This record gives sequence, C-alpha cells and structure tokens, in this order.
Amino acid sequence: MVVEKKFIEDALVKHEISKYLEKALVRAGFSRIDIQKTPVITRITVYVLNPGRVIGRGGQTIDAITQDIKNKFHVDNPQISVAEVRNEMLEPRLVARHIADALERGANARGLMHSTLRSILENGAMGAEIIATGKLAAKGAKAKQIKVRSGYIPKAGDVVKLVDEAHVASYPKYGAIGVVVRIVQPGTVFPSPKPKANGMPKEAAAVVQAVEPVTPAPEAPRQEAQKADAPKEPETAK
Repeated sequence: MVVEKKFIEDALVKHEISKYLEKALVRAGFSRIDIQKTPVITRITVYVLNPGRVIGRGGQTIDAITQDIKNKFHVDNPQISVAEVRNEMLEPRLVARHIADALERGANARGLMHSTLRSILENGAMGAEIIATGKLAAKGAKAKQIKVRSGYIPKAGDVVKLVDEAHVASYPKYGAIGVVVRIVQPGTVFPSPKPKANGMPKEAAAVVQAVEPVTPAPEAPRQEAQKADAPKEPETAK
C-alpha cells in the first residue's frame, strides 16, 4: 500500500509540475517533461521548441523556475535541463495547442483537423487521432464531437502506454472546445501475444505431443466381409 501511494503521489507531482511549466513556458513552446529521481537530486528534463527562452539572459529564467518548483511542489534539489523538440508535428501537446489556437481564430474545425492529421502522418507517425469536442459551430449551436483518425491506435491494454497523448482546451467566443491528440511515434514496437498450441494450455499440449499415434489395424475388403456375414442357403435334395 505504501508503494502504491508513492507511485500515485509521484504521478500527481509530475502532473502539477507539467501544468505549471505549460503556463510559464507558453512562449517557449512547452511540450512535455521527464522526471528522474535519484538519492541525491531530482532531474527534470523540459522539452521545448525554443530552449533560449527557458534559459533566459544569464540563466535567470531557469533559476527562477527551479526555485519555484522547489518551493511550490516540495521537490528535493531539482535540476532542470532543457532539450529542444526535434519534430513539432510529432509532439501531441504542440499539435493540440496549434489546433486550439487556430480554433480561437475562427478556423474551420473539420478542415483543420484533416490537414493536421495528414501532416502528422507525413512526418512518419505510425498512427494518429484528433478529437475535438464542444461548440464547433456558430453561436447557439449544440455541442458536438469531430474525430479524425488514421493508422494504428490501440485503445485497450498495456500497449496504450506506448501512445503519446495530450489534452488542450480552446476558448473561442462561442464556447469552450476540448482538443485531444494521440500519436504513435515512428518505430514504436508493439508486443504481439504468442498463441497457445491448438488453443490448449501448455501442459495439455505437451501431453498430446508426448502420446504416440496409434495405427489402426487394416480393414478386410468389403466384398469378403459381406460374403462371410451373409447367411448360407439351404441345400435342396436332388
């Protein structure tokens, strides 16, 4: 129970830090974070489009962020490193933010989502899905959902953890819109389940393989068997 509680607390802290950095580094193009804890320090890697905006002049910005994370989230000895995003179209949060900003400017939702999906696949993604939910039409219209999808996107099981996902909210004049982006990165390897032999447990299959097949005895010809089984006719007196 103690271990489970620790995992939950770590996940909550990571979520809170991610939300904080998303607001603080919006101009730097914040994408995601990676946290690694050691007995000495807590290493936090921040992935952004513009690392220079995170570091700041003379490192003032990154020093201020480090101090805020230490005080607000009670992280022991945080050390922040900045990494540049290699491909913007393969980062779910950046893609979702791009769609949310375009919707706030009044872009057509369906056309925007289809063009973005094509761009994601053209950059090598194995699969992608974009979902927009809310008031996607003019003012006064009912809320609805638009979903576009292409490629392989698992929906259940442990393989779901291999899919990168981001949720972003858009606030146009006619109502809030939630944007969800899921991307399967290039080269992702999904484990394939090994089918059991003949649909039986391993023990039963081993027993079946160990038993030698029994060769049936050859059958007698049908004609001879019928003659042998047929009743004999009584002999007539001459």
